[in-house]
Amino acid sequence: MTEDIILFIAKYGYLAIFVLIFLQEIGAPNPIPNELLLLFSGYLTFIGVLKLPLVILVAVLADFTGTSILHTIFFYSGSYLLQHKPRWLPIPFKAIEKLKKQINGYGQTGIYIGRLTPFIRGYTSVIAGLLLIKSRVFLPIAMITAIIWVTVYVTAGILLGPFWNLVAPTLSNFKYIMLLVISCIIITMIVHSFIRQKTNSED
Repeated sequence: MTEDIILFIAKYGYLAIFVLIFLQEIGAPNPIPNELLLLFSGYLTFIGVLKLPLVILVAVLADFTGTSILHTIFFYSGSYLLQHKPRWLPIPFKAIEKLKKQINGYGQTGIYIGRLTPFIRGYTSVIAGLLLIKSRVFLPIAMITAIIWVTVYVTAGILLGPFWNLVAPTLSNFKYIMLLVISCIIITMIVHSFIRQKTNSED
């Protein structure tokens, strides 16, 4: 995280958090990953620069607003965008098609998992729109996952507060650690579901 970004967040506080998270959620270029931004916001909470309830509220609203807009765009215009993709649109549709099949196989559970998984959480909103999942189904999932995602990362930033100077240089790898943890949880869920289905079939 560059010094300019640190100063921007420290100076503008909640507004900076909202703008940066919102931009990434709608697919716009962002100078800092949201996960790292939330960790740093947690640290600023730890040292008393920001208030925890406001950090969580602002971050959740930014995430929910951005992902809702993205879902709405692809719900109503997904087919057109697939056929007339602008060069500037930073969405790899080949990867989207692959993820769409995976998420569609798990239904709403797939959306929950996707929205909590680093790297693909933003694409999950696109996929939900392409699958024509209605707002009354998607929006509650978006809100619940936004609250979980924000709370986990901000809390992690607070817990890392006393050791910030030591761990800050390695925080860029934190996303990969979270991805590994979530992958283990997903694998466990799949294995558990397989064993349960097998047991029921034997009965």
